[in-house]
Amino acid sequence: MVSVSGLFCCPAEFGSRESWPLEPHSWFSGPFCVWRFFVATKLFVGNLSFSTTNADLEALFGQVGAVTSATVIMDKITGRSRGFGFVEMANAQDIATAIERFNGADMQGRALTVNEAKPQEPRAGGGRSFGGGERDRRW
Repeated sequence: MVSVSGLFCCPAEFGSRESWPLEPHSWFSGPFCVWRFFVATKLFVGNLSFSTTNADLEALFGQVGAVTSATVIMDKITGRSRGFGFVEMANAQDIATAIERFNGADMQGRALTVNEAKPQEPRAGGGRSFGGGERDRRW
């Protein structure tokens, strides 16, 4: 249950008054920050068979409620399933029912892992570097 004070980005989440910026517009984002408190409607589905398709996922989770989207994550190189996917459902009640019903359930000979999807962590930049190191690039 979300507290009422949390719905409006209460300045209390910024600590003591001394740490607040002086301008109210910089710490009070108004009623438009309510979006942070919506309940998650996306599920992570793990331990899928490599032959599972988007339609299979949609049909399975459609048994408990309206499915907005169902996606099996595919390997870019081989084009084969990576063994997990995501299902978006219309409301929180359907999410809770799906987790309760399908977590540990058998699908194509495998016990599914079903839980709420977590936001994707930002990846560290960098990657490969080709060439001569860091230079001061001024045009």
